Amino acid sequence: MSDQKPVYGGQALIEGVMFGGKYHTVTAIRRKDRSIEFFHLPRKSQPVLQKLKKVPFLRGIFAILDSAATGSKHLNFAQEQYDLDPEEDGQPAESAEPSKWTMVLGVAAVGILSFLFGKFIFTLVPVFLAELTRPVFSSDFAQILIEGVFKLLLLLIYIYLIALTPLIKRVFQYHGAEHKVINAFESGRPLTVENVQAASRLHYRCGSSFILFTVIVGIFVYMLVPTDPLYVRVLNRIALIPVVLGISFEVLQLTNKLRDVPVLRFLGYPGLWLQLLTTKEPEDDQVEVAIASFEKLVTMEENTKKGLSTEKIV
Repeated sequence: MSDQKPVYGGQALIEGVMFGGKYHTVTAIRRKDRSIEFFHLPRKSQPVLQKLKKVPFLRGIFAILDSAATGSKHLNFAQEQYDLDPEEDGQPAESAEPSKWTMVLGVAAVGILSFLFGKFIFTLVPVFLAELTRPVFSSDFAQILIEGVFKLLLLLIYIYLIALTPLIKRVFQYHGAEHKVINAFESGRPLTVENVQAASRLHYRCGSSFILFTVIVGIFVYMLVPTDPLYVRVLNRIALIPVVLGISFEVLQLTNKLRDVPVLRFLGYPGLWLQLLTTKEPEDDQVEVAIASFEKLVTMEENTKKGLSTEKIV
């Protein structure tokens, strides 16, 4: 029965959560006056993109690009509305705390676009760090393993440090609220604050798991290409970024399908462990925002399936 449920995705934002379905994406954010405001975008029909998103090993790359394009609009909405005083009727506040720069950096730290740009850095920096150990560890196998260790350490340190800032901590709390809502929905429980809070803040389909899988998959992919000389190694790493992303997406999908198989569900555990850093336990009012966003999306999705108008829903 649960397998017949629609598959929904989500994204944590500044003081809010975005959920996406087959036909719509909806964001709910908490305004400074404690009210909840919504933002809606219909999914445009793109036949070519939809076909590409069904091709194994290519679909992950196009899914990321599509999510980045859609997610950036919701990120901009959340950022702009956070900086507005509701009493000023849409006029930008003269002084907003945190500053615009803080908001931009905060959004970049947790958004999909941050991953796309950061992937380039997290791919190359470990290469140069590992190369420094070549006098001691000269074999290709050792170099690739050390490179993977450096990449994992950089990832963990980066996430740990940004999670120390109050802004990112709250985003991670909304990330936890997003997962809790999805888990409660998929388990068939009514979406009350109490039921959602009782659900796990970890989920197999999370982008955090995907990031970790790129590290693990990269180790195996890099075994197929030389590590010396250095310029060849660098070029290989850049050229193989789409390959690693494509395979990692398939691994993520596989672990999600196997999460109910007792013997094989452990394959997704590394990604879940990383989510212990990228999600935090949310407060009740944050869960309320996540529930409001999800329920608004579900209503719009159902109305679209029935051929009804969605104009007055948001």
